Amino acid sequence: MSSRSPGRELAPPRGAGVPTGVPTPAGTPVATSPAVPFTRKPEGGGRREQLGSLLFLAPAGIWLLAITIYPVIATFRNSLFDESATSYVGLSNYKAIFSTASILVNFRNNVIWVVVFPFVVTFLGLMFAVLTERIRWSTAFKTIIFMPIVFSATASALIWRTIFDLDPHVGMVNAAVQTASDWVNPPGLYPVSASAGQTVAGLASTGLSPGASGSLQSSSTVAAGDTVQLGLIGINVAALQVVGAQNAVVPSPSSGGVTGLVYRDFSPSNPTVRGQVFPDEDGLPGLHLTLLRGDGTAAGSTTTDQHGDFRFDNIGSGSFRVQLDARNFRSGFTGIFWLGSQSVTPTSHLSETAQALLSVPLVDLAMIVAYLWMWAGFAMVVIGAGLTSLNRELLEAGRVDGATESQIFRRITMPLLAPVLVVVLVTMIINVLKIFDIILNMAPGSSQGDASTLALAMYNDGFTGGIHSGLSSALAVILFLLVIPAMISNLRRIRG
Repeated sequence: MSSRSPGRELAPPRGAGVPTGVPTPAGTPVATSPAVPFTRKPEGGGRREQLGSLLFLAPAGIWLLAITIYPVIATFRNSLFDESATSYVGLSNYKAIFSTASILVNFRNNVIWVVVFPFVVTFLGLMFAVLTERIRWSTAFKTIIFMPIVFSATASALIWRTIFDLDPHVGMVNAAVQTASDWVNPPGLYPVSASAGQTVAGLASTGLSPGASGSLQSSSTVAAGDTVQLGLIGINVAALQVVGAQNAVVPSPSSGGVTGLVYRDFSPSNPTVRGQVFPDEDGLPGLHLTLLRGDGTAAGSTTTDQHGDFRFDNIGSGSFRVQLDARNFRSGFTGIFWLGSQSVTPTSHLSETAQALLSVPLVDLAMIVAYLWMWAGFAMVVIGAGLTSLNRELLEAGRVDGATESQIFRRITMPLLAPVLVVVLVTMIINVLKIFDIILNMAPGSSQGDASTLALAMYNDGFTGGIHSGLSSALAVILFLLVIPAMISNLRRIRG
């Protein structure tokens, strides 16, 4: 039972929003105040939440100051002091950088890297990304191209140092070049190595003298019915094993012809005796011989057998000389020093400073190839993601309008991909501005100075040999200033 009296209703609570003058069910008007919106007073925990966030961020902030901000400030400070970082020298370190030929070489190498590598790797990434959309085995192709990026720069440098090795038996590049060169210009069976100080004339021992164009000729003339013995020294024993040389045997005279023997004039049982054929001496098989008339024309040609014997038949009358052709001693391809400091641009006639600025060492190009192998997969993946996000309707519209695939690529695909290409390009510029580890591990000691960059010079001056902290810090500051514009540009494009 309600205790309220009949005919009376309780007034609505204050602020309930009942309009003034609206009669109650009992017919009695009730005056009410206007509606007041509900608001929650701020709690006192807001500051506590901010304080808690700051406490969580404090360790990271302190660590950032310790490993980033302080080193930057200390490096700027040290660049204005001497090697011991105790005496103020002002801008002397910066003046030394731009007046030292070896440091100018570092700038030149950085310029070569920045001009060549980012554009080439971006182009390769674009080509690979487009190709993966048109081949059936794209997954395997992507895996093969992207796999090198998982290797460290040090490991990649050691791999490519072996690939570019001077010895064709070790270096794959020189082995490939040697195969092609030997097919076009095959070497002789008894090659003479000029790099080892050998000469063709130095091979003559018995009955031989130097001839024209790297050949050897018999010292005396011969006629029909004569037998001649021609001895050589300095022949590699390994070469004799390869050609299957047998014991030297002096041939019998031939009526109407010239016979002879070409042998290795060294006897293990009589090592000091020359000009005499011993049973333990080897003949030289496979030698190409030419019989020369008195006027220098050829009267015939032949090849020595396994015992080193040869014969010219029906030579006619007159006097002749036996010639050992120059092709017998041709060394063939001996390797290209891909990691050498020789310049691919002609600068030998220029001054020292001009050479430092304009030379392009072969080792730089070899290292760029190795770095392309590493980073082409990264460029392919990033550009491939950009290709995937393209509006395909625009491409189809171009095809419907009669555009060729080349026109679609140049007029539609490339403009749409431009932001992605710029990001890859700028990222690679930042990467090569501080290139360091691949040069340290790939360039040999003889050419590392010609291949050095600013980052490597900063390391060498600051941590190896004589410590030059002021000069090293100045190099670090310059490198830092060079990286900042590219970094800011990249960040803006990523945000966009």
